[in-house]
Amino acid sequence: MAHNPHGSQGPDPAQDPAGSTQMFRAFVDEEGGGARAQRGPAPQAASSGPRVGVVVGVVAVIAVIAAAIWLAVV
Repeated sequence: MAHNPHGSQGPDPAQDPAGSTQMFRAFVDEEGGGARAQRGPAPQAASSGPRVGVVVGVVAVIAVIAAAIWLAVV
């Protein structure tokens, strides 16, 4: 069998030897939720935003098609 130089040669790569992931999670979860709980729920985006963009896009496409037809007729 060939030797794989990029294979894991030490402890299991899924294990965090420095413990930084566990320390980060402990920091975030500190005091019942950390920063996420203090900020509250994320504000919702305006529901009319995407619709306005679609309407403007459709109007622009119709205007371009109408201009192309007008140029072809004239």
